[in-house]
Amino acid sequence: MSARVAIAYGKGMLDLDLPCREVSVIEPKRTPGLPDEAAATLQALDQPVGCPALRDWLAPGKSICIAFSDLTRPTPNDRIIPWLLKYLERQGVQRQQITLLNGTGTHRPNTPAELEKLLTARVAREYRVVNHDCNLAGDLVEVGRSREGVPALLNRHFVQANVRIVTGFIEPHFFAGFSGGPKGIMPALAGAQTIIANHGAKNIGHPRATFGVTEGNPIWEGMRDVALCAGPAFLLNVSLNEHRQITGVFAGDLIAGHRAGIEFVRRSAMRPVDRPFEVVITTNSGYPLDLNLYQSNKGMKAAAQIVREGGTIIMAAECCEGLPEGSSFEQLLMKAGSAAELLKLINTPGFHWPEQWAAHVQTLVQSKAEVAFYSSLPPAVVRRAHLEPCPDIAQMVAAKLALRGPEARVAVLPFGPLTIPYLQ
Repeated sequence: MSARVAIAYGKGMLDLDLPCREVSVIEPKRTPGLPDEAAATLQALDQPVGCPALRDWLAPGKSICIAFSDLTRPTPNDRIIPWLLKYLERQGVQRQQITLLNGTGTHRPNTPAELEKLLTARVAREYRVVNHDCNLAGDLVEVGRSREGVPALLNRHFVQANVRIVTGFIEPHFFAGFSGGPKGIMPALAGAQTIIANHGAKNIGHPRATFGVTEGNPIWEGMRDVALCAGPAFLLNVSLNEHRQITGVFAGDLIAGHRAGIEFVRRSAMRPVDRPFEVVITTNSGYPLDLNLYQSNKGMKAAAQIVREGGTIIMAAECCEGLPEGSSFEQLLMKAGSAAELLKLINTPGFHWPEQWAAHVQTLVQSKAEVAFYSSLPPAVVRRAHLEPCPDIAQMVAAKLALRGPEARVAVLPFGPLTIPYLQ
């Protein structure tokens, strides 16, 4: 007996023929795309949650900064940004009033070609587009102090604008509870010092720093506090289905609008299961989320929600950009000989490393279950990252089931962190 299932991988789907009679395929609740995405977006701008319509924020000569997600996020910038700009144009806003700010957080800047793909060539050509740089002191201003006691540094283009607009999309997030909302400001537009403090070992290891939790989550609450220090901001967030169709539009007050989106997404993306599984196959939702190993810990942690202690997670992520090589993430991985050693190092009092949260999440998952990795990476690179190479998913499933006996159960998360399972 075998079970066939397709999982997101790179820019396509990977067909699996699994050697087991029954597989639990855990997917998002089927949510249809909106019949007219543009109309729904424009309506939301005029009927926002918790604040006046966007047109009431505008006045002649006012500077406007629009924050948008970088290429590591599946936000449909190429749709929502042109619709937003058309709305502003109809209100009499001139192009020279507008700055489009790419919320890269600690990620690399996006190239001109990538920005054209993200925003459309016309928008990239006709508007001022700036990559945020978390290390560029001249572009950062202090807006207060963070919960961790460090300066709350945010991009000056955003803080100094008369009108601030934050775009993005909402999904369960592996340590911030949900993406979108305040996260489009902090960490997207924050300084490295502020981000590192918020993403430190104490916060990442907190039991409420996980999928679906905002209140009482020190990471989300810290992000919210810093984001609010920038001053009032108008939110434009969307929710997506597995086909990247827009299923909901949430506009308005940064917190109230985000809360409305959270409850909508929670109903579709979070799925209960009755008991844990011995083997869980997961992904990172395919491209662009599986560009590199650094991003792939999200899919690992989604699987960790339902894997049995000592079980096996098989992670499928193409990683066409590598770890990425030469990154601070790769350098941190090389500082230890095993996942256990690395977890101990990260938890050492006073230890800090840029982007350590990715390695921290990975090693926390590995403290619960073994992780095998199916990707385009050479096996030696996978081993250097303290993971087990998986050349054939079906063969590995067969081997694990043979070891664990006939009662062993297998689950598949075809779209990885777009679906968050949890034990009832």
